[in-house]
Amino acid sequence: MKIPKRLQPLVEDGMIDEVVTQLMSGKEAQVYVVRCGEALRCAKVFKEAKQRSFKQAVQYQEGRRERNTRRARAMAKKTRYGQKEQEQAWLTAEVDALYRLAAAGVRVPQPHGFVDGVLLMDMIQDAEGAAAPRLDDVELSAEQAIDYHAQVMRDVVRMLCAGLVHGDLSEFNVLVDTQGPVIIDLPQAVDAAGNNSAASMLERDVDNMRRYFGRFAPTLLETDYGKEIWALYAGGELQPDTPLTGCFTPDTSEVDVDQLLDVIEDAREEHAERMAALADDQRDDD
Repeated sequence: MKIPKRLQPLVEDGMIDEVVTQLMSGKEAQVYVVRCGEALRCAKVFKEAKQRSFKQAVQYQEGRRERNTRRARAMAKKTRYGQKEQEQAWLTAEVDALYRLAAAGVRVPQPHGFVDGVLLMDMIQDAEGAAAPRLDDVELSAEQAIDYHAQVMRDVVRMLCAGLVHGDLSEFNVLVDTQGPVIIDLPQAVDAAGNNSAASMLERDVDNMRRYFGRFAPTLLETDYGKEIWALYAGGELQPDTPLTGCFTPDTSEVDVDQLLDVIEDAREEHAERMAALADDQRDDD
């Protein structure tokens, strides 16, 4: 096919040998199947901000750290330069997430580079070598649904242990190859420790998966992996291989108010003693 303008620089640089076909066009990007040597890969061409329908909500960007202070100030002031840099930061978020998650053992496409708004990554394939279908396009038996759900939960845990929450996980953002689910589309991935909405986003991701797989295996509808996973994470007990039960029992134990008031009073007295000691030292110096 004719080489798209945005892919021409990668062809000229030898990163792409041939553009085979366009795979899909979505709200965020266009994806092409390309040949790199003997391998088939995907080139994800991100659309410019004015052409995209997905909003870069503050909810998703909270917690993302910008090390360059000049760039961070410009982004905060929303100057023209800052908006340009914010756009670049949004685009590179998916690349950074893919490298981090691939290293953590999460089933995501392996990235191979990011040039001028084009992400080059592995093509996820089915048994015949064609592009793998989305989870939404696959009919599952109850046994397959339970197996695939368990795989996705393991990857959600690995992702969280790597410090990230997908933030938009659904049957439309999961592909299915010969080994099972592969998670895709991560530009909105959020920092688990730095984003106040991370817990609710993780629960929403897990609930989306529960509802979808529950269509084929209704027993999954009775599970509550989201709250269980987050409780283990918040308690510092979550590891990539932590066994899950799918059950969550909230802590309903009553707070000992008298004991709590005693702790507060002790802290108040300790503070008062420190302030008095500091005042005495100042008088001695005078």
